Amino acid sequence: MKKATRTFTEWIKVKGAREHNLKSINVQIPKNALTVITGPSGSGKSSLALDVLYTEGKRRYMESLSSYARQFLGIVRKPEFDSIEGLCPAIAIEQKTVGANPRSTVGTITEIYDYLRVLFARIGQAHCPECGMAVKAESAENICSRLIANFSGSVVTIAAPVVIARKGEYINDLLSWFGQGYYRFIIDGVTYRFTSEQEVKKIGLSKQHKHTIDLLLDALEISVSELARVQEAIETSFKLASNSVKIIVGDQQYTYSSDRICLGCAQSIPELEPRFFSFNSPIGACQKCHGLGVLPEWPWQEDSSSTWKEQYPEFWNRYAQEKVCPECHGTRLNKYARSVKVGDKNIYQLCQVSIKELISFFEKLQLDLVSAEIAQGLLREIVNRLTFLHDVGLAYLSLNRSARTLSGGEGQRIRLATQIGSALSGVLYVLDEPSIGLHQRDNDRLIGTLKKLRDQGNTVLVVEHDTDTMQQADYLIDMGPGAGVNGGTITAVGTPAQVAANSHSLTGSYLSGRKAIEIPEKYRVPAGYLELKHARKNNLKDLTVKFPLGVLCAVSGVSGSGKSTLVMQELVPALERALLARVNRSRSSLEDPDLAGADSIEHLVVIDQTPIGRTPRSNPATYLGIFDEIRKLFASLPESNARGYKVGRFSFNVAEGRCFDCSGEGSITVTMHFMPEVTMVCKTCNGQRYNQATLQIRYKGKNIAQVLDMTAFEAAQFFAAYTPIAKRLDLLCKVGLDYIKLGQPAPTLSGGEAQRIKLVEELAKRGSNTIYILDEPTTGLHQDDIKKLLTVLARLVDKGNSMIVIEHNLDVLKCADYIIDLGPEGGDQGGTIVASGTPDKVARILPSHTGRYLKTVLQGS
Repeated sequence: MKKATRTFTEWIKVKGAREHNLKSINVQIPKNALTVITGPSGSGKSSLALDVLYTEGKRRYMESLSSYARQFLGIVRKPEFDSIEGLCPAIAIEQKTVGANPRSTVGTITEIYDYLRVLFARIGQAHCPECGMAVKAESAENICSRLIANFSGSVVTIAAPVVIARKGEYINDLLSWFGQGYYRFIIDGVTYRFTSEQEVKKIGLSKQHKHTIDLLLDALEISVSELARVQEAIETSFKLASNSVKIIVGDQQYTYSSDRICLGCAQSIPELEPRFFSFNSPIGACQKCHGLGVLPEWPWQEDSSSTWKEQYPEFWNRYAQEKVCPECHGTRLNKYARSVKVGDKNIYQLCQVSIKELISFFEKLQLDLVSAEIAQGLLREIVNRLTFLHDVGLAYLSLNRSARTLSGGEGQRIRLATQIGSALSGVLYVLDEPSIGLHQRDNDRLIGTLKKLRDQGNTVLVVEHDTDTMQQADYLIDMGPGAGVNGGTITAVGTPAQVAANSHSLTGSYLSGRKAIEIPEKYRVPAGYLELKHARKNNLKDLTVKFPLGVLCAVSGVSGSGKSTLVMQELVPALERALLARVNRSRSSLEDPDLAGADSIEHLVVIDQTPIGRTPRSNPATYLGIFDEIRKLFASLPESNARGYKVGRFSFNVAEGRCFDCSGEGSITVTMHFMPEVTMVCKTCNGQRYNQATLQIRYKGKNIAQVLDMTAFEAAQFFAAYTPIAKRLDLLCKVGLDYIKLGQPAPTLSGGEAQRIKLVEELAKRGSNTIYILDEPTTGLHQDDIKKLLTVLARLVDKGNSMIVIEHNLDVLKCADYIIDLGPEGGDQGGTIVASGTPDKVARILPSHTGRYLKTVLQGS
């Protein structure tokens, strides 16, 4: 069915955008529409979407705040442009990790866990943590009887826990209690006996810290004769401390409630409240691991472990191994929080299952009339948010999944689902390649989610290369014609059909079929196989997998099916062990019962998606080692020798050669308090980073700063005769990075650029008999860039190497010699091999989602 064309009545109008490589462009983006900005990697897509539109939208909002508020929020620099009209408040959903905090989980960052905590606090059924029996409310008399039965003959202190780990000063409360005749307290673990109001006032409790205050009511030996006295103290505590009482026996403390106590075990669960189920609160967290679920462990003996921990805490924190906490068994919660259940599941158990299973659980949950009425709103909010996560292809995740283990794509889709749940309208949403890491099946769901965001009355702007996303967009903006200095202009705008018909558009050529990535005439035949046995980490179902050697092998499958686990957590460690054993032992002792066929492999190269650097001082030249060779070359020149200049002289990180005023930064930033920071080119070195004496040294008429300002293409010609430099520059050009400047700061590189730079570094190292493992190498690449990448990978394979790529891109899959497809679904329903073989063979296997999409591509080609 033909896609309906939307009518655009309102526009965001940008004039003279000059950020990064943008060449003073003018462009209009339709409001209340789904617009895709596309083009070759490095053509300026992110510069327009994120660095101009989002940054300016954020800056304008912050400028509407008071100067007092702005000094705490930080100042956003104004992008380079002439004018922007019709700009909406902007929210960016970028490709970045959600966070490194070990306490962050999918549940906490989506706030679903907060709703679950309220649900358990309001309708949860408490059980005894010892015997498992349901805990019922008891009167003061029954609690008193249990104390006599369990602590008869013991001296106990009866206290009212009036404040439990809460922030506040509490001086006025203490004065009030003192005025009522109570003068003995335990405050933050210290016992006080007040004799005057002046002593109370001297305590000086800070309102910024959490405090625990127990009001001491009585101390006596438990006996039948003291029954009335015990009961009176308990009832007094109930009045003062919200139906709770604390019994102190020696070093032990027991908190009882008139609401919940186990008659058989004398175990009481305190009043249920949301923070009671939080592993980030001392009320709910396991006391042994403090809510982390793991404990640091050193492999040495206990005594010498203790010594190292005290003398070298940094070394301990870095190298100590983690073990599951024996107290909470990794659940992070104390036994009382774990004993409260909803529908026969505690909160940890619910957060352990996949989102798909959790939705099913709540849909089938049966509650009594009172609980159903209380939980109605909570359940609706929980299910809605879970459904949003499901719809963006994250049904395989669990709420307990640590945020540190999420990929950039997963983190982005979590934020996307959260934004849909907020139901805002009139907002400009800017997304940076949300399809990264998604199988084509899951990508269809993502596109539906983007349309839902649009239909809520928002303007959705997506930086994307995915063909399906472009075809489903309302409007396309194609940038180019090339990348870097050859990009930064608008080559085509309009509906997908209009862009496809535009002969000047590179993207249009691929959309229309005028250009395409051709299927190989024949597939390579494997030279042998690596056989990996008993792969069972995470969701893998004890697999035995044969990886072909001497070919391009792609590992595919829907999101969460186990691809990265199989390759990165099972195959790579096994290969590393085999190669290490080969170095350390004789060849006869190399046999690994779980890995066979690795004898012919001499090297292993793994290229993941970590960035090449996070500071402006990192750049392609430093990462690839080109800069070291360039500095050696400059230091070897006659003029350098005459002046006594060494290699360090030509580093902008060393004081002797760099500009004194800007410390080798090339720019100077002046803080203006609540106004935006002023960043200006250093007037001393004119942005060249070096002092004048260093810049006087020239090679073929160029100084060190001018060399760093060269593109890879220019530098390849300039250093053609200098082999140590020319080899890597030639590879940069072959992977489509000829436009990159040698000294371009690492933070300004796109994800695709950074990954291809890493690929160049590894390609320059090895010869044959190497196995290369790449994790989604097409990240951030246009189809034309993918074509170049496939050419480079094919050359490596043809030299006698093996290539294994984790990939969803159909252009790569159709060109692979062999495919291993995992599934059939994600999470617990994944972890098996559903298809393997050549692309045409996989396309004929019905249970394979990859095969279904691959069949369409192969038939279309």
